[in-house]
Amino acid sequence: MRIKNARIFQNGSFVPGGIEFDDKITAVGAGLDTEDALDAEGRYLIPGLIDIHTHAAMGEDASDGKPEGMPVLSRYYAAGGVTSWCPTTMTLKEPVLTQAMHTIRNFVRPADGAKVAGVNLEGPFLCYAKRGAQAAENLHAPDAAMFHRLDEASGGIVRLVTVAPEEPGALEFIRDVSRTCTVSIGHTTADYDTAMAAYQAGASHATHLFNGMPSLLHRAPGVIAAACDAGASVELITDGLHIHPSVIRLTHKLFGEKLVLISDSLRCAGMPDGDYTLGGQPITMKNGRATLTGTDTLAGSSIHLMDGLRRSVSFGVPLEAAVYAATEAPAKVIRRSDIGRLAVGCCADLVLLDSQLNLKAVFIDGQRIS
Repeated sequence: MRIKNARIFQNGSFVPGGIEFDDKITAVGAGLDTEDALDAEGRYLIPGLIDIHTHAAMGEDASDGKPEGMPVLSRYYAAGGVTSWCPTTMTLKEPVLTQAMHTIRNFVRPADGAKVAGVNLEGPFLCYAKRGAQAAENLHAPDAAMFHRLDEASGGIVRLVTVAPEEPGALEFIRDVSRTCTVSIGHTTADYDTAMAAYQAGASHATHLFNGMPSLLHRAPGVIAAACDAGASVELITDGLHIHPSVIRLTHKLFGEKLVLISDSLRCAGMPDGDYTLGGQPITMKNGRATLTGTDTLAGSSIHLMDGLRRSVSFGVPLEAAVYAATEAPAKVIRRSDIGRLAVGCCADLVLLDSQLNLKAVFIDGQRIS
């Protein structure tokens, strides 16, 4: 198949041209205009979005370990332009996490659904003080053997794990596990020196920057400055509730191509206001804001990643930077070179957007699903 007359996102900018593909991209550039090609009419053609940190949506949660929930999630993501996602688990006991790993491993993508790009273990190797919406009774000291058991249960597709580096055994955990997947710092009270030690040990990412960690202070710069000095990639929830728009702009200027947009969505995403659960804990969503019930503690978001991209642009992040942060940047974090780019040999995961960033078409592995 061919698409012509598009503004194609390549190498961080939009260029006019066309694209040819079957399940993989076979050609990109000029000279692909044929009568049978789909006319993009000058619209933006970008890679499918990749959400590497999303727990749930539409009443379903990846941590539930329910086979029937996975297609619901898959279709929700794809319908909004996310073509690959990392099911993200919460802080739960190992048997519960093992069941979730088995369910994810056995998932077969529906024709109109997004692909699983790997697993994100957000817990349980976190600290008590910055656990946020993670259940305290399920916290576990960093344990490489436990990680490897869970990775094996997933079929070897764990791509990202969060750890609090101040916890006993954390640096040994990082040295071991970073050889298998990307290790991220998060849900932590770590100071600058501890965070730098973690990055020197092999960590290379920061989980939902600013949330679940000490603030950036001029005499106590903490994880945020350490991530910048170490050249780490960083996640940002751009729903406008977790991070002030000014700080979103600042983070883009500070981290550039290391910025990764995430949704951190919960099972209330795509659903009406009301009461839900997260990792066995009650949460309440009101006016799109999800908190632990009876508290002001933000529990995650209710947005789709495409909403996060649009809001980032509305907050002043350049469109090109926002697209990169939702496509190629997350692909690099999870060590995938076959997705997130419009390049020959990459998966034909494509999204067509108009000038107002309204979704016009989604292709996954070359097949149009909307």
